[in-house]
Amino acid sequence: MFSKEYIESLSRVLSDFPHAAFEAMIEELLGAYHAEKTIFVMGNGGSASTASHWVCDINKGCAGGAEKRFRMMCLNDSVSTLLAYANDMAYERVFAEQLINFFRPGDVVIGVSGSGNSKNVLNAIEYANTHGGRTVGLSGFDGGRLAGMVHVPVVARVHDMQKVEDVHMIVVHMAMQRIRLALGLSATGC
Repeated sequence: MFSKEYIESLSRVLSDFPHAAFEAMIEELLGAYHAEKTIFVMGNGGSASTASHWVCDINKGCAGGAEKRFRMMCLNDSVSTLLAYANDMAYERVFAEQLINFFRPGDVVIGVSGSGNSKNVLNAIEYANTHGGRTVGLSGFDGGRLAGMVHVPVVARVHDMQKVEDVHMIVVHMAMQRIRLALGLSATGC
């Protein structure tokens, strides 16, 4: 049965989950929160959906009624901005150009790329690295170039894009619950 085989395969991937990298990523996110820095996240295709979902979970889901909130921004959510940079410059610049507008040293930049080789994500990570940022990469397969460029690589080591994206969404949901606990909130608030 296909569904059983798929879930068993995903379970094998999760049994090799990079727990230490996940905790290092959480420390970066909490560090940004405490220092009142901005967290930027971006991706293409399914990874863009993951990035957008993550912003919602952190900005709303980790607020908990507190006055101090996370400052997280998804660089792939403004379609008109993306299209303007893609049309007038190059699609490879759509994220880095936005960072030029908003990025400050100490901010955290997260790239989500299943292959780890999306040029527009890599350009944004390079910009952050050369301008005093902290960088995190969520990728799959062998990590791609992204895993070697970031301070914290979180790699879903499987050669199956859908399972890579499954693991990335699990990372997003675990991050929200882990951060809520770190802030003294219940893990499962909405």
